[in-house]
Amino acid sequence: MAENQQAAAGSDNQNQAQFALQRIYVKDLSFESPNSPAVFQEQWKPQVNLDLNTAHNKVSDNQYEVVLSLTVTAKIDEKVVYIVEIQQAGVFLVAGIEGPQLGQMLGAYCPTILFPYAREAIDGVVNKGSFPALMLAPVNFDAIYAQALQRKQEEAAGEAGEEQKTH
Repeated sequence: MAENQQAAAGSDNQNQAQFALQRIYVKDLSFESPNSPAVFQEQWKPQVNLDLNTAHNKVSDNQYEVVLSLTVTAKIDEKVVYIVEIQQAGVFLVAGIEGPQLGQMLGAYCPTILFPYAREAIDGVVNKGSFPALMLAPVNFDAIYAQALQRKQEEAAGEAGEEQKTH
């Protein structure tokens, strides 16, 4: 009797949305300080630029790898002080979630989970390069994802308009 109840509960669980973080790892990490040791003589007032990107791919039926790529460039005047590039990745179990909700999950929610790990790795490697700590400000991945969706929709609308003109 208990086995039948567990089997019934198991079939209900298969229809429910499931999300689980399975693994977080650094896929790639690079640190360059091309103007060392001369930059150590400069007054420390760098301009810091952050570029970020996200990507995801399906690993198996319900598993997705999400990769958050960050590039941090610090300059004093026009001299590059350091460049840090990291690909912080995670494998996520996502089941029972499809369409726009899946896109939101992979494009915003998962990168939000990965960001603190990437920020910590960047800070650590910058410190090992003998530079002051670098604490990146939090990033609103929901807003970035919404902007990317809007850009895609505008591009699609523009292409549809161009097609109508040519016909």
